[in-house]
Amino acid sequence: MKLFSRTTLKSTDRVILTDADGVLLNWEWAFTIWMQEHGFEPKQSNTYGIDHRFGIPKDQARKLVRMFNESASIGFIPAHRDAVYYVKRLHEEHGFEFHCITSLSSNINAKKLREMNIKKLFGDTAFTRFVILETGSDKVEALEEYKNSQLFWIEDKIENAEVGAAAGLNSILMEHGHNMDYSGKYNIPIAKNWKEIYQIILKKYGISVDNDLS
Repeated sequence: MKLFSRTTLKSTDRVILTDADGVLLNWEWAFTIWMQEHGFEPKQSNTYGIDHRFGIPKDQARKLVRMFNESASIGFIPAHRDAVYYVKRLHEEHGFEFHCITSLSSNINAKKLREMNIKKLFGDTAFTRFVILETGSDKVEALEEYKNSQLFWIEDKIENAEVGAAAGLNSILMEHGHNMDYSGKYNIPIAKNWKEIYQIILKKYGISVDNDLS
């Protein structure tokens, strides 16, 4: 049963939808370290595909991503850039709550480790909902619950950001090498960090932005 109907949430509600890996958590760094420990070295950067990055077949890349996502390492991924500082400010100072929509694994222990990792970094109260999907799953159905709400949706994968925009959400791309040249039809803004996201969100909600955002 769905927790939210399409009419439950609207743009004035202080709810922010966010991906985890590459937005809240530095998955890429943690995965690269894990791969090196298993004898793989990156061949190129600024590419989204693990197969291209490490010069391995797609099937092998998918298996390795799943292995990593279901390993103990998934519970100890560090925060991405300045995520902790600004997520906490949005929550503690401005009353926003977060719903995390992340493609990770259907494994129950992996799901528990993901929630534990995020709550350890961001506190117990900032995230009020976790939607944890299978490894590599798209987010069409998960975002359908929020359709036309105009809530903010923070992503790093272009396809998922566009799915959100098509569903009537205010998508923002977290900048990475694989998306920094985005110029798609939805004109989705690209933010270098959470400081920029913080400013965009406060402006949209008509909240005065502090002079000191360092």
